[in-house]
Amino acid sequence: MSQSPKHNRGQFTSSLGFILAAAGSAIGLGNLWKFPYIAGNSGGGFFIVFYILFALILGVPIMLAEMSIGRKTELNPIGAFQKLNKKWTFVGVLCCVCSFIILSYYSVVGGWVMKYIFAYLTGGKFGSDTSAYFGKFVSSTFEPAIWHIFFMAFCAVVVIGGVAKGIEKASKFMLPCLFVLIVVVAARSVTLPGGMAGVKFLLVPRFDALGSLRELSNVMVLAMGQIFFSLSLGLGIAITYGSYLKKDSNLQKNAFYIVGLDTLMAVLSGLAILPAVFAFGFKPTAGPGLIFETLPSVFSSMPFGGLFGLLFFILVFFAAATSAIALLEVVAAYFIDHYHWSRIKATVLMAIIMGIIGIFASLSMGPLADFTIAGMNLFDAMGFLTDKIFMPIGAFCTCLFVGYVWGVDNVAAEVQQHGVKFHISRIFNICIKYIAPALILVIFVMGLIPA
Repeated sequence: MSQSPKHNRGQFTSSLGFILAAAGSAIGLGNLWKFPYIAGNSGGGFFIVFYILFALILGVPIMLAEMSIGRKTELNPIGAFQKLNKKWTFVGVLCCVCSFIILSYYSVVGGWVMKYIFAYLTGGKFGSDTSAYFGKFVSSTFEPAIWHIFFMAFCAVVVIGGVAKGIEKASKFMLPCLFVLIVVVAARSVTLPGGMAGVKFLLVPRFDALGSLRELSNVMVLAMGQIFFSLSLGLGIAITYGSYLKKDSNLQKNAFYIVGLDTLMAVLSGLAILPAVFAFGFKPTAGPGLIFETLPSVFSSMPFGGLFGLLFFILVFFAAATSAIALLEVVAAYFIDHYHWSRIKATVLMAIIMGIIGIFASLSMGPLADFTIAGMNLFDAMGFLTDKIFMPIGAFCTCLFVGYVWGVDNVAAEVQQHGVKFHISRIFNICIKYIAPALILVIFVMGLIPA
């Protein structure tokens, strides 16, 4: 089937717009609750050093490879791989299916965020037991599903607006706001009495976490996995967004900017969350519970806690929304490119289907909790399928495709448009052919080993 020309698909008006949109797609809920806990509990400053190292040798090369594929083909992931080599179309299919599944349940969590914003706007009354409040909410039948639909509808409205007037415009507003809000909350958090304990937990190197070769390897694997999932590698987002880039945009710089902004946001999240948690004697816990159970108690214990709670959940909403918008765009772009659907039709139809699936994911924590797949409820099973299987396989195959099928020379040719010098060409060659695939294989195997 013929493909739509690029001018009918839309285009980012500036590199800044692309960088903000792509960085927003990477900066999500994982940065806010997962990074602070893992970093602090896995060596502190040592973990952050490893995180930055793997961001450079894993994140930048794959991000650059995906952007090159997208800009070269000017198509969605399925169309891009099909155009370059039909035998590798399955990689694009995997990317789109993975994005589809993730948004179906990610939107449920986005709905939880909207619920908490509403709760703070109406007084922030969570009762004496915030864990019980959260548990009662997520296990109920109708309310979480309704908020999930609201969140999905918001994302659909932005995507319907198009690349420049929708995604780019929204990103130029939400990303700066997100960073301003996280700095404000972090400044308040670190200045709380006792807050420096949280800063030390996050930033000070902990030698006990590296006391043996096994502990060192565990920290390295955790850092690899966090950078991999934080940057949403293997989802085709960078391919899709890259397909809307102008030829004079510097892909090499863009890759570094995106990875840098994502890393900065992760560290700022730790500074916003952990000092406050430690200041009031709470223990940091992995998982969404840190945001939805622990932090409301923290905010209720501090002066002007209602205001800072509201600001925090607004920034969480921005982080969740920019990621969700990117996931929806990946799926919608396929139908726009391949079937020449209008943007409205593709977006609305996909949002409705994912919205329906998301309702069942939401119910799996309440009325449908007894329905399990391999011992997991539907929500957890969808997360396991995408995070542990689809994403690593998609990124691994992308590395093999670029390194051995399409070829690094084609990436270099795309990067060097308009006289841009490919300064990291040799390092890129080594990383994309050998280092990145090996690291992804480690992440994949470790992810399947029961904790």
